[in-house]
Amino acid sequence: MLKTLTIIAAGAALLSNGLWAQEDRPDHRLQTAAEVFHDMMSAPDRGIPRDLLEKAQCVVIVPGLKKAAFIVGGDYGKGYAVCRHDGGWTGPASITVGGGSFGAQIGVESTDLILLVMHRRGLDALLHDKFEIGGNISAAAGPVGRQVAAETNITMKAEILAWARAHGVYAGVSVNGMVVKKDGGEDVKLYGHEESNRAILSGRVPAPAVASILTNELDHFPKERS
Repeated sequence: MLKTLTIIAAGAALLSNGLWAQEDRPDHRLQTAAEVFHDMMSAPDRGIPRDLLEKAQCVVIVPGLKKAAFIVGGDYGKGYAVCRHDGGWTGPASITVGGGSFGAQIGVESTDLILLVMHRRGLDALLHDKFEIGGNISAAAGPVGRQVAAETNITMKAEILAWARAHGVYAGVSVNGMVVKKDGGEDVKLYGHEESNRAILSGRVPAPAVASILTNELDHFPKERS
């Protein structure tokens, strides 16, 4: 029994010091998020429709989401959320995601995840420091392709649309059951102190200079014109 507990404790420490801690510098992690977004938006005929990006109120990017079944079940990752504000983007709010099992949907152990928050209810949820997707906050697998008609049911009804990329394969995925939480430790690295998601994503906190690594990339993908 003692040996088993020792193994479990060692596994938990490994995740805390490695996968879960992810002690990368903010500029490196923001660059990784920007690259994930660029690659998923640039995929010819299989990327995220730019029509939807133009309509989105917020974008959440989680690079390298990992399977974490040994401790908590489902998936675990760290990333950033940004929202539109005064014709631009807010600073990034650092977040963690956990729960669900969307990695299993495409048969991989590591995926890049992008969420588009499409409606006010989804934005209101994101402004909290913790919320679960599903139930009152509806989510759907996002469509892929250059453009998609705004009148489709999926874009009209879902508060959140989700896409994943693994080994060059892009797909819409279900994220119901996923829990999104504020990552205070990473916010300290960006802002010098903890801030609430509401303060950051409402634009009340000035964006740090390093945030331009990500927000400049978001601005590179306006809606395609016919």
